[in-house]
Amino acid sequence: MDSTTNSSNSTESCVDIKASPISDLLVSVYILVFIFGLLFNLMTICPIWHQVKQQNVLGTFLLSLSISDLFYIITLPLWINYYLNDHRWQLPPWTCSVAGFFYYSNMYISIFLLCCISVDRSLLVCYPLHFKIYRTSRYAWFQSAAIYILVVVLHIVILINDNIKDAHDDANNNDRCYENFPMPDNVAIFNMVRVAVGFLLPLVVLTVSYWKILATVDKSPGLNAQAKRKVRLLSYGVIGIFSVCFAPYHILLLVRSIVYYRADDHSAGGSYCKFEQNMHFAFSCTLALSSLNCVVDPVLYALVSNGIRDKMTMCLRLKQRSAQDNCTLTPLKERSSNLI
Repeated sequence: MDSTTNSSNSTESCVDIKASPISDLLVSVYILVFIFGLLFNLMTICPIWHQVKQQNVLGTFLLSLSISDLFYIITLPLWINYYLNDHRWQLPPWTCSVAGFFYYSNMYISIFLLCCISVDRSLLVCYPLHFKIYRTSRYAWFQSAAIYILVVVLHIVILINDNIKDAHDDANNNDRCYENFPMPDNVAIFNMVRVAVGFLLPLVVLTVSYWKILATVDKSPGLNAQAKRKVRLLSYGVIGIFSVCFAPYHILLLVRSIVYYRADDHSAGGSYCKFEQNMHFAFSCTLALSSLNCVVDPVLYALVSNGIRDKMTMCLRLKQRSAQDNCTLTPLKERSSNLI
């Protein structure tokens, strides 16, 4: 994570974080993500569950993705409160740890689950017979559980070794949450490893998987134009999620870490602190962009999947019918009561 063991005074002398329109912009983004992310995930989780009960592999991955998104979404009010108070964390220190834990856990659970979905689609399209026996619901549950355990345990270890209380300045009422400068050596090294393993490696897997999918689909005579269009939409959508939601954050994270090591002066007013001061707005925006995947994930996969879309339509029709039945039954009840 981006937290450090530096004191708040060091943060203030290195990077001056003041009230600005940036906070209002970030608040707006997080509020929209909270509303639409919660709405879209709740709308799709029921039809996804129907697919899970039918032993559908994609449904299993989607349910795991939705659960991770929902856990992160319920912590968004903490971040909204933080930016409403102009980057001041006025809640207990442990709440900052909780918010950071779910933010980073969701990011990498989502990234690795997207990789699983991409590899699964690639095997299904390119080698439908060879890997059919391995594409089972149990296989999907095992992969999802392994990803959850790996990411969660890693971030628990980080939290245990992360002295988050040092990021708070109760005396000056100037608390920060994961916005402390300069970063120490171990955090800079960890950031580089995180970019390599948590972003670049999955990006390579995604690119290869969808390149093979698109190459096979174009040559497949058994797929009609509509089916090919859905495959292309899914492929471009996933690459788009990585490009818009995850790439800016990890690129700037890598750049910040490299600049930290190359800079000779880490003191206030030095080259490193000036760089962090100039990058603070951009980096805060990349954090907000990364949260958009909670909104895009359910929309992309729900609309591309026939099964999920059809079940959503069926559920909506059933709700409309029940509402109409209630409307017609109500006057009948009133009439009968009047007769009595």
